[in-house]
Amino acid sequence: MKKNRRKRDSNETIAQRDLSVIWHPCTQMKDHEKLPMIAIKKARGPYLYDFDGNRYIDAISSWWVNLFGHANEKINKAVKSQLDRLEHVLLAGFTHEPALRLAEKLVELTPKGLERVFFADNGSSAVEVALKMSYHYHRNLGKERELFLSLSNSYHGETIGALSVGDVGLYKETYEPLLIKNIQTPVPEDESQEATKKALYALEKILARDGKRISAMIVEPLVQGAGGMHIYSADYLKEARKMTESYGIHLIADEIMTGFGRTGTMFACEQADIVPDFMTLSKGLTGGYMPLSTVMMTEDIYSAFYCDYSQRGKSFLHSHSYTGNPLACSAALATLEIFEKENILEKNRKKSAYIYEKLKKFRKLENVEKIRNIGMIAAVELSGYSADKRVGLEVYKYALRKGVLLRPLGNVIYFMPPYIIKRKEIDKMMDTAYRAIERLTKK
Repeated sequence: MKKNRRKRDSNETIAQRDLSVIWHPCTQMKDHEKLPMIAIKKARGPYLYDFDGNRYIDAISSWWVNLFGHANEKINKAVKSQLDRLEHVLLAGFTHEPALRLAEKLVELTPKGLERVFFADNGSSAVEVALKMSYHYHRNLGKERELFLSLSNSYHGETIGALSVGDVGLYKETYEPLLIKNIQTPVPEDESQEATKKALYALEKILARDGKRISAMIVEPLVQGAGGMHIYSADYLKEARKMTESYGIHLIADEIMTGFGRTGTMFACEQADIVPDFMTLSKGLTGGYMPLSTVMMTEDIYSAFYCDYSQRGKSFLHSHSYTGNPLACSAALATLEIFEKENILEKNRKKSAYIYEKLKKFRKLENVEKIRNIGMIAAVELSGYSADKRVGLEVYKYALRKGVLLRPLGNVIYFMPPYIIKRKEIDKMMDTAYRAIERLTKK
């Protein structure tokens, strides 16, 4: 009698099982009636490998988190070593060395004046913490500031508070009754001085009208990620910081995407030479290994909550079960050590310059409206296509067939590769995108 043998796993068999139980994020699940689900078996360096033996360059760092490649030996070693000592412990009344060392390192690395660290689990949670902490700070000082201020075209996450300060039309229309009070000011249309002045004038008018009611202004410094990799001038940040200070309004720098070298400096705020009141960090913090986020804040903010137990309403009210997880903190420490020991920012400048040279040729294509580049971020904006054409999906499918993972934002094709990417892989990534966009003109 023959023994039953389990059918070999393939992309198809894994996808069938997946689609019977998993509801995927940022996905119209009905698409997968025609669009194949890619099942990843393993990953190494800049490559993902599926169950059918195909490999793909991870040109978007798996949603912007994987800085130093998959299965990085140094980060692997740090997590494995920590696993044998302490996998998790509550951070209320207890502490541990990885969280302490990481907090000390982040205070050292971030702009001077950010002296305290609050741990959370992900980017949206970090934004929630910063918003609540800002509002509560003013309340502790006897002021009721019920409004928040953000930029048009912004994105800060998808929990209720984070959605409230973002500007994703579909989300806000759907969940509008649940959102907290927020007003928006125009983001500069581009990096020009004219656009900067126009946006600052609009900000000044809003602050003159509502400045005493606004708790905090939240911005994605220099680059709006989900907003199509829209880039604006550091001069806007510099002047916005001055204006918010004059009205006693906190500035929250959402560096969840821009932090850890992505824009060419360790943090985007450095390019404007500003110190925000809060800085939210996540994504690349652990090198793409584990969920972790932090909120950095000033000593002044921390002090406003320091009180006796009898003043419980003054204490900050927020917690996460996995706050400061030792495994995640160890991954983050290993990630930061790579920055220190391997001169990553300088190496990235050379790679960024090479990517920009490759980007220039996209201007030749008749369906390309703009190209953008800052640090290890590049983007190609297409024109002449309505949203229902879903040209981004066509680019995505073509690139997958050629062994490159691109995930366009509407009509914006962007590149945000791991920092360990090599020139030959940059060539394939950019050339594949070029051919995909060129093909659209022939349809």
